Amino acid sequence: MHAWICENPTGIDALRWQEQPTPQAQAGQVLIEIRAASLNFPDLLIVQNKYQLKPTPPFVPGAEYAGIVRAVGAGVTHLQVGQAVACLSGTGGFATHTLAPAALCLPLPPGLALSDAAAFIMTYATSYHALLDRAALQAGETVLVLGAAGGVGTAAIQIARQAGATVVAAASSAEKCALCQQVGAHQTIDYSVHRPEGSLREAIKAACGGRGPDVIYDPVGGDLAEPALRSIAWRGRYLVIGFAAGPIPSLPLNLPLLKGASVVGVFWGEYAKREPQANAAMLQTLVQWMAQGRIKPVIDRTLPMSELPQALALMGRRQVMGKLVLLNPD
Repeated sequence: MHAWICENPTGIDALRWQEQPTPQAQAGQVLIEIRAASLNFPDLLIVQNKYQLKPTPPFVPGAEYAGIVRAVGAGVTHLQVGQAVACLSGTGGFATHTLAPAALCLPLPPGLALSDAAAFIMTYATSYHALLDRAALQAGETVLVLGAAGGVGTAAIQIARQAGATVVAAASSAEKCALCQQVGAHQTIDYSVHRPEGSLREAIKAACGGRGPDVIYDPVGGDLAEPALRSIAWRGRYLVIGFAAGPIPSLPLNLPLLKGASVVGVFWGEYAKREPQANAAMLQTLVQWMAQGRIKPVIDRTLPMSELPQALALMGRRQVMGKLVLLNPD
């Protein structure tokens, strides 16, 4: 097998494509032949030693992938050799093969494209947990999605539509806004043309019919956070998803007080660990939705697995709309 090895997490340039012995599945594990692996923002952070998960070097990055089970370890009864699975294990995905805990593998229905299966767990689980669990989104409410053309953003648009909400998508260019409309956003805001802050607040207010959004989905942070929060409706819920812009914003706490609003943290990975049964049920719902065509990952492009450094560089420059997927040859 071959894998991208990170011996020192100092950045993209530290990655090396190396041959390694194919490992043997131990108790509770499966050996997966990886067909597709998708990029998520934490994959870039983890090779820069900037993510909360800090695996001991050397390690193989790549949190999310899909492929075929080639061997099962002792005690594994719910998976079989030859079965297609998706997995989000935190590391190991940027390779031709990996060992994965069988408990983290999600069996896939026949006919589901593995490129799609590799691109949905993190973004759709995060967005479902955020909108339907943490925010208790109701039909008829309005959702503002920041960073809406990215992986979690496009997933949030689709899930909010499934919940019967009105979706206002905000992104950083006209091209990205056009993609958001194709995915299902009712209205869009190009926030690159709405500066300073007051202009963005007015644009949000106008797009939400003068009332403000009931739910704000924010994976961006930075200088977008405060004007977005200032626009929130009475009893609104501001979802803290992540900080793709870099800086972690400092929000004036008088704003949620005045609006009777809630600032709600969203950490799907911890939810999956602490509430595994609820998480498993959610993932089954998402797999059914994808099989039914109700949701579909937006894939910006596919690249060969050998082009991981170029793919991470594109993500770092925020030039990816939806998800970027790396493929191994069949």
